[in-house]
Amino acid sequence: MKPINEQKLETRLSTMGPQAPPYVPVSHLPHASTAVSKDTPTAVVYCEGNFGQIDGKTANGLVRHSQAYRILSVIDGRLEGRDSGQVLDNVSNGVPVLEDLAAAVAREARIPDTLIYGMAPSTGKLSPADRDIVLDAIARGMNIVSGLHEYLGDDPEISAAAEAADVTIRDIRKPRPSKDMRMFDGSVCKVKAVRIAVLGTDCAIGKRTTATVLAKALNARGIRTVLVGTGQTGLMQGAKYGVAMDAVPPQFCCGELERVIVAASQDEQPDVILIEGQGALSHPAFCTSAFILRGSQPQAVILQHAPKRAHRCDFPDMPMPEPESEIALIEAFADTRVIGLTLNHEAMTEAEVDHEMKRLSRDLDIPVTDALTRPEARLTDMVLAAFPQFRPIPVVAAE
Repeated sequence: MKPINEQKLETRLSTMGPQAPPYVPVSHLPHASTAVSKDTPTAVVYCEGNFGQIDGKTANGLVRHSQAYRILSVIDGRLEGRDSGQVLDNVSNGVPVLEDLAAAVAREARIPDTLIYGMAPSTGKLSPADRDIVLDAIARGMNIVSGLHEYLGDDPEISAAAEAADVTIRDIRKPRPSKDMRMFDGSVCKVKAVRIAVLGTDCAIGKRTTATVLAKALNARGIRTVLVGTGQTGLMQGAKYGVAMDAVPPQFCCGELERVIVAASQDEQPDVILIEGQGALSHPAFCTSAFILRGSQPQAVILQHAPKRAHRCDFPDMPMPEPESEIALIEAFADTRVIGLTLNHEAMTEAEVDHEMKRLSRDLDIPVTDALTRPEARLTDMVLAAFPQFRPIPVVAAE
């Protein structure tokens, strides 16, 4: 029998929306349940009406991978009774989807440590119904973690409730005080590690997931790799190095990213530093990709694309770009090269994934794979082909 990473993987179309990938063997995915110890703080992820969907990308990511929290359950009344791993990947992970917070608390022997707000709505703000859930969790003695642009710690009602209950509020997107921020100074160019940015043709397209899988796979090959997070989900998952780029004033974005990359280089002495992308360079609503390219000065880029996505997330009148145009834009904007393309297979059959991989690889003349449904070796081979210094030196037997 072939090793699991060499087997032909079956694609099953998800019923849960565009962010839910098909069947993948459990050993192939970085699931939350295998990433933490029992001493790690416990958490319930609130994702009402959005788990498995684009706006539920924070909850989706935490269920697949979390080093900072041990995920106990997900709240989404639509999917009550389902296994969250089955919803996302058709692989049971033992993390149930429950109706409400009361059910999530009742199933545990002790009150969970934390309620994580697991949605990333385009408004970046808390709804009235969500506010009630947050206040309920605080009243039960749970800490709050939020990635919203609206800082819950600055909300008079919520902060007063937290103080009275002696719990903490962690606003992931809240940047450092501006007096502590620094501007770009070029020190990133002295970093010895190869820097690879994982960018995309749209938001919520799988850049963080691909970067997470690649980091794990490179480390498994003995190539010391650090992933630098640039968004709220990566920081919630426990990225040791990172900054929520879209919350930093533009003047300091490049410098703050440079700061964490330099810190990762100095502290870890890695061979490779992967930088999580945000948005898309061609997206007129966001500038984060431009700051990432400027601040990280990557030697290479891996581009993530969803062939069946007709329009940009939350922008129905804005057609998706083709990978060719995005690659041309990236390589014109920065002194870098796109070394590979990775697919988000939403709404695609197995045959369509195969067809697009072959077509795009031929047309773009770069390797193409899918980080979730194809062997990890294809992903790491992109890096090894572009940077052959990381290939193992063959051992020649003495005569």
